Amino acid sequence: MKAVAALTVMLLPSAAFAQSHCDGHTQLDLNFCAKEKWESADQELNRLWSEIKPISDARGDGRPLLTEQRAWLKRRDATCDPELDSDGSAAPMFYWACMEEQTLTRNQALESWR
Repeated sequence: MKAVAALTVMLLPSAAFAQSHCDGHTQLDLNFCAKEKWESADQELNRLWSEIKPISDARGDGRPLLTEQRAWLKRRDATCDPELDSDGSAAPMFYWACMEEQTLTRNQALESWR
C-alpha cells in the first residue's frame, strides 16, 4: 500500500503546485523538488533532441542517434526504477534524483552529436 501511495504522489504533476517545493523541508517537499529538477533536465533533453535529431538526419547519422537514444532510455529506466523498490518515504526523491542525473549526463552526450 505504501508503494501505491508513493507512486501516486510522485506522479502528480508539479504544475498543480504554484510554487517550487525546493524551499520546503518536509520529505514530500524534497520528493517534489527532486521531480522538478528532473523535469527541468528533461525539458532541456527535449530541446536538444529537437535541435540535434534533424541535424543528424541531414548528415545521415540520424538512425544511429535514434538507436542510441532508445538504448539510453532502457538503461536509464533499468538504473533508476530500482530506487522505487525501497518502499520508504524518500524513495521518490532518490528515483527523481537518479532520473535527473541520468538525464543531465545524456544531455552532455547529445551535445557531442552537434
